[in-house]
Amino acid sequence: MANRIEQLDGVFQALADPTRRAVVGRLGKGPASISDLAQPFDMALPSFMKHIGMLESSGLIRTQKTGRVRMCSIEKEGLRLVETWLSAQRALWEARTDRLEQFVTKSQRKGSSS
Repeated sequence: MANRIEQLDGVFQALADPTRRAVVGRLGKGPASISDLAQPFDMALPSFMKHIGMLESSGLIRTQKTGRVRMCSIEKEGLRLVETWLSAQRALWEARTDRLEQFVTKSQRKGSSS
C-alpha cells in the first residue's frame, strides 16, 4: 500500500509540469522518438532529457533504444494508477454530495410542512 502511495506521488509530481503533460499527451497518439518529442520545446536536449527521465522514473512512460534512436511510449500501468485513484475520489465525493442533497431535500420538506 505504501509503495502504491509513493508511486502515485511520483506520477502526480511528474504531471505537475506542463512540458511533461504535453509529452504524455503527445505519446497518447503513439510512440515517438526523443527528437520528435523535444522538437516543439524551446530547451536544450539535456534539459528535455530530465523531463523524460522523470516521466520514466514515475512509471508514466518507457523508453527503448533501437540503434541510435531512443523511442518513448506510454506505460499504461502508470496511467491506470491515476485513474484508479481518481475514480475512488470521485465515488467518495459523489456519495457526499448525494447525502447533502438528501439532507437539503429532507430539510425543505420539513420546512414546508410546518
